[in-house]
Amino acid sequence: MNAPVSLSSAIGARLDDLAAEFDVLGDWEERYRHVIDLGRGLAPLAEAERTDACKVRGCASQVWLVTERAADGTLRFRGDSDAHIVRGLIAILLGLFSGRTPAEILGFDAKEGFARLGLTGALSQQRSNGLFSMVERIRRDAADRG
Repeated sequence: MNAPVSLSSAIGARLDDLAAEFDVLGDWEERYRHVIDLGRGLAPLAEAERTDACKVRGCASQVWLVTERAADGTLRFRGDSDAHIVRGLIAILLGLFSGRTPAEILGFDAKEGFARLGLTGALSQQRSNGLFSMVERIRRDAADRG
């Protein structure tokens, strides 16, 4: 098991849960299936939300991300993709970041977190770039709404 990311936030706690899930699964074939299964649980976006403004740049697949600010100041994210594995990565991101404050989102070291999950080493360079494009979009939205 990898060492925990030094983060006492809700994002860190969710990361711990994900790392435990991944540790139980063992090899990356099983982990990929798990990521794809996570993506199957995403609610689809409405066709009206699949706009150029919601599209995430830097992803090889089609990716849309909708950001909404809740009354309590937290941010809610919804997303979708045309690729199964990317939908799963979106589900992971939403699990980590949705319902968090902009400060929590901006205070999280995503590269360290994804390294802990083993995602950065397991994904192709293209998928890894797309994952970090999604993270940068979430961080930009958090900075704009913080």
